Amino acid sequence: MRNKILCIALLLPAALHAAATITILNNDSPGEGFNDPTVVAPIGGNPGTTLGQQRLFAFQHAASIWGAPLSSNVTIFIRASFNPLTCNATSAVLGSAGPVTAHGNFTGAPFTNTWYHAALANKLAGADLSATNPDISATFNSNLGQAGCLTGTFFYLGLDSNHGANIDLVAVLLHEFAHGLGFSTVTNGATGAQLGPPFLPSAFDRFLFDKTQALTWNNLTDAQRAASAINTGNLVWNGSNTVGAVPSVLSGLPQAVVTTSGLPVNVSGTYAAGIATFGAALTIGGVTADLMPVIEQGVGTGAGCAAFNAANTLAVNGKIALIDRGVCTFATKAKNAQNAGAIGVIIGNNTAGPAPSLTGSDPTITIPVLSLSQADSNTLKTALNYRSRTRSGVVTKICSHPTQFLGADTSNRPLMYAPNPFAPGSSVSHWDTSLFRNQLMEPFINSDLTHSVNAPQDLTFPLLKDIGWN
Repeated sequence: MRNKILCIALLLPAALHAAATITILNNDSPGEGFNDPTVVAPIGGNPGTTLGQQRLFAFQHAASIWGAPLSSNVTIFIRASFNPLTCNATSAVLGSAGPVTAHGNFTGAPFTNTWYHAALANKLAGADLSATNPDISATFNSNLGQAGCLTGTFFYLGLDSNHGANIDLVAVLLHEFAHGLGFSTVTNGATGAQLGPPFLPSAFDRFLFDKTQALTWNNLTDAQRAASAINTGNLVWNGSNTVGAVPSVLSGLPQAVVTTSGLPVNVSGTYAAGIATFGAALTIGGVTADLMPVIEQGVGTGAGCAAFNAANTLAVNGKIALIDRGVCTFATKAKNAQNAGAIGVIIGNNTAGPAPSLTGSDPTITIPVLSLSQADSNTLKTALNYRSRTRSGVVTKICSHPTQFLGADTSNRPLMYAPNPFAPGSSVSHWDTSLFRNQLMEPFINSDLTHSVNAPQDLTFPLLKDIGWN
């Protein structure tokens, strides 16, 4: 059986050959999209000399990346076009993609009474189950960067990830193609209603596990699925390939381990910490040293925001610097501490709440950096004040947890994106934004993505293996 999701027309193909053959079908009109004749210079390994050619080369490159790990003797057809999509001056829908048809109860299906995206169904059946339709429909924003559409931020069409402040089109294509290959549910997340008739779960649903209800989506009622879609932090992926890949892909939970004792208030213990997007990767062994505070230097720039004076340099040289958040960027504070000889940095939050993630970028920072909550930072500062007479710090290790990972539960099951309220187009069919390293299939594009779809960089292909791409 099959259930049509979208009807589209086929136009001229541009084929690529790999372990699976993926063919891009140009669905743009003359003079626009892939056919745009605007003259451009080759960029980042993309040899096209018109805007349309460069767009097509980027699509072909993304298709070749996906074709390599996939295995199918049935050509995968992606109907693609550039069209205006929803946007404003500060945000934009970059693209969208999904299966054109879904199929169930075909010969070779691993699960009966289950919908499979067309490309995966064809692979499993060994035949094209809907030869008059392409397998995936994909549309990308033709207005990106123009006034009123994420103004000034354009698609970067190079193939080398050197996108700077622009958006890497290849990464966006890899993301959207993955949705069409099976990284999405065809169940309505807002209502919990299954696709039909006949009303069946998707293959994706069989691995969505709600921890509160202790059931996968195929075993829930419509109402229970709708509740699960907004059950933040409790909707996880339960596929064995993905769970097995988590330790090699995601970073261990950051933590600060204090071993100093003998103070009026015992501060020994393990403190939950926030990750930084810059600096040396945290390791299980970590970095251990005295923790020493950085004080405001009286110039009104905030602690750690100016080159360290002699007193702060003496305090942190060879030590771990504890710096209050505020005024300047996290990376600026870390770089100044590194320049003063610190071997690690902890940023203490300046408002209540959990330890924040530290965003920013500076490839010259080579020491580990993490954050602590305001409460934990204040606890350690109290201990440091007690010991300040001897300039003796509080012995601290900044490290990663050996068995718990950012964005996964204690069983290594990655969290799915399940915000409350429900986010149409994003909820359920993406990883949660807490995963780190940043993942291709999070709902918002990250600037540090590689073009890898497999471990040890990424969990996308392991998930596709769970649903049948193996």
